[in-house]
Amino acid sequence: MLAVRFAVPPVPRIAVHRPALLERLAAGVRGPLTLVNGPAGAGKTVLAAQWITGGVAPRATAWLTVEPGDAPGAFWAHVLEAFHRHGVPLPTDVGSPTRAEGVDQALLVRLAAALAERREPVVLVLDQFDAVLAPEIAEGLQFVLRHASDGLRLLLTSRTDSLLPVYRYRAAGEITEIRHADLRFTDVDAERLLQEHGLELSEAGLRLLVERTEGWAAGLRLCALAMQRSADPEAFVREFAADRTTIAGYLLKEVLDAQPPLTQDLLLRVSITDRVHPDLADALTGRGDAEQRLAELAGANAFLEQVGESDWYRLHPLFAAVLHAHLRRRLPGLESRLRARAARWLAGTGRFTEAVVQAATAGDWQFAAGQLVDNLAIGRLFTGLETHRLRRAFAAMPSDLTGAAPALVEAACRLADQDLAGCTAALRRADPYVTGTSGPAPRLGLAFVRVLAGRQAGDLAATERAAADADRLLHEMPQPLIGRHPEISAMTLAALGSAELGAGHLDRSASSLTAAVAACGQPGIDPPLCDALASLSLAELLRGRLRQAEEHARDSLAAADRSALPPEHRPGIDHLVLAGVAAEHDDLTAARAHLDRATMSERPLPEPVAAVEVAVIGSRLATAEGDWEGALATVHAVGSAPAPPQRYEWTEDELAIAESSAHLAHGDAAAALDALDAVSSVRPAHSVARARALLAAGDNDGVTQALAGLPADETVTPSSRAQACLLQAQVAATDVSTGSAKEAHRLLREALWLARPEELRRVFVESGPWIRRMLRLDPQLTRAHSWLPARVLGFARAGGHGQLPVAEPLSERETEVLGKAAQLLSTEEIAAELHISANTVKTHLKTVYRKLSVTRRSEAVRRARDLGVL
Repeated sequence: MLAVRFAVPPVPRIAVHRPALLERLAAGVRGPLTLVNGPAGAGKTVLAAQWITGGVAPRATAWLTVEPGDAPGAFWAHVLEAFHRHGVPLPTDVGSPTRAEGVDQALLVRLAAALAERREPVVLVLDQFDAVLAPEIAEGLQFVLRHASDGLRLLLTSRTDSLLPVYRYRAAGEITEIRHADLRFTDVDAERLLQEHGLELSEAGLRLLVERTEGWAAGLRLCALAMQRSADPEAFVREFAADRTTIAGYLLKEVLDAQPPLTQDLLLRVSITDRVHPDLADALTGRGDAEQRLAELAGANAFLEQVGESDWYRLHPLFAAVLHAHLRRRLPGLESRLRARAARWLAGTGRFTEAVVQAATAGDWQFAAGQLVDNLAIGRLFTGLETHRLRRAFAAMPSDLTGAAPALVEAACRLADQDLAGCTAALRRADPYVTGTSGPAPRLGLAFVRVLAGRQAGDLAATERAAADADRLLHEMPQPLIGRHPEISAMTLAALGSAELGAGHLDRSASSLTAAVAACGQPGIDPPLCDALASLSLAELLRGRLRQAEEHARDSLAAADRSALPPEHRPGIDHLVLAGVAAEHDDLTAARAHLDRATMSERPLPEPVAAVEVAVIGSRLATAEGDWEGALATVHAVGSAPAPPQRYEWTEDELAIAESSAHLAHGDAAAALDALDAVSSVRPAHSVARARALLAAGDNDGVTQALAGLPADETVTPSSRAQACLLQAQVAATDVSTGSAKEAHRLLREALWLARPEELRRVFVESGPWIRRMLRLDPQLTRAHSWLPARVLGFARAGGHGQLPVAEPLSERETEVLGKAAQLLSTEEIAAELHISANTVKTHLKTVYRKLSVTRRSEAVRRARDLGVL
């Protein structure tokens, strides 16, 4: 007998103390059976050794390392010797086996009786119990355990499920199991292990290391040893390749080589897939034994586990990487054939994305691209949970392939990368292959990409033609297929609405974008919904419908949050619109914050017209802040930038109006008129801006003439109409003729009536101090419009001294909560900042609304600023 089999293995010098697992062992051995089950290198033996050497185990504890091939008699001879060597006395009449091949039942009876008579139970640790192959050993052990009463406790470490009838102990609640999931190292465990090796990683690096090893103890230890020899541990983690480390040798020897040849072949072949089904494995091996072999591997903890309760399995990522590299070396050239075979099996079972990725990795580009086009899934290159995975799959596709599908896929990928020229070239290559006999799918794919390209180019005519083709072809496709891809219709309508928006057709744009939002009704397409809502909010902002604009912008942000879009992939238009709304409301702090967030991404805003609106809003804010030079520079920067493929006259007019306002802020009416005269426009906003410049120049007759032709329909935004009334009121106020004062007062009332629904405060601030003088003469009018800013109402505000009456003053905590709300923090973020619950924040906000006589957060912030509370 080898003494080493009875010795508790020494705990490694560098070992992580895991008190929670040690406590579970201590609790487990109070019952009859404790099972520690996990793959090679999971830390089973180390955990049991720590439990014993740490003084936690009972005094009467015996250790035996089981060896493969132990016959029943030899096994029981070693068990008895383990009791003897660990100081567990047994009566001499128990005896010992007389032959290696078997053991007399009488000996087991005497052993069970002797153990049952002990005052203190014995804990028998059987390490590597999976080495037991003889059923007779398990049967004998079960017999002794059952008849020893409370005198024997078993602790087994094993890679596989025990031969003992574990299900009986589970049913009786008499077993403690520590499984692979329990043995996996957490981030905290891994950090302690690295610290013991003198290593320190960033939080992201540590998380990546644990993720790649899936908390496998041996893998982490081997990585730590390799990192000690690395000049840059962080780079080691980022560039870590399992097949080039000692991990590869460990897994090949301990796991792969331990399997029969056919199982080794199975493992090598299925290493090309992230998940494997028995039928897929059979397709890869050409045999029919995969179901049994996969189940055996999973049961043996051979770094393959069943995915939930499904029929699918997955390899440990490190083991898969090692197998994959080994496959390439052992069977060169086989991988591409296996992937092509897997692609067709996956496609046949409806696993579209996996099929495309496998085919693309195999270089089978025609099949991969054909799957996207024929299944109407080309929109998935722009949106969906698998977008980035699909885009990566086609990154290496050559540009000289023949056929429609590769050209269409390349065009879509180029467009998704903002490469409009590359997209156009790929579409030209696709044209000869897409004819009337091509079938509706390729033709729809071509029309769809052209719609999106037209939007990016700002070409309304091209977008309209392509959208009409797409709409017609959608009706030719099978409806179940269309139903599985709502993003095609939604993105087509959104692109059309965007192009109409760029052309200044605001009503048509809003109609198309509203239809796009409705087409996004199904779950799973939040990114197109986010995009359509953002564009719709911009259309409503330009139409002067601030409440609808704000509502759509916030819905867009909510859709982005639901889909977990990273900031760099969010439209940005939603924050741009909120900046525009805040500017009209004279909330300059919020407007600046939203504008900064709208422009924080390096990617261009998806609407060509958005860059113009960024300049317009930015210029307006700079003007309000007294920086007229900055306002002019903002406008001129857009004017001097490379022109988009198509810029419409109305956007040039928007920039001219913004430039005119900046000149007026500097008191230069002539320059303001010159800026407006540089563009030819019949837009109502242009007429109002011209009237404003003429008033500043002292040309009252010119003001009347400029506003005379202002339409009476909805083409004039509430802001422009209110400003026109104010300009006319100011002209009337300066007229000394009879009745002019009354007319001025009437026009002011009309302006207030027009502005009140949208709370257009900024237009009154920009009109100058004359309004304050008129309001001072009419306290009733002042009380009716207390929503105006304090600097407009001045001391004419009800309550006197520039203060609004408040039923109750805000408490210190309420003021604090409102201050955080003014910083655009969410309810949850405010709660975290103030260390209170989200419900408490909501309660405080409701009280604030009541005290300030408002109904919304933005109104409360504005009112508090007017009052000087913030």
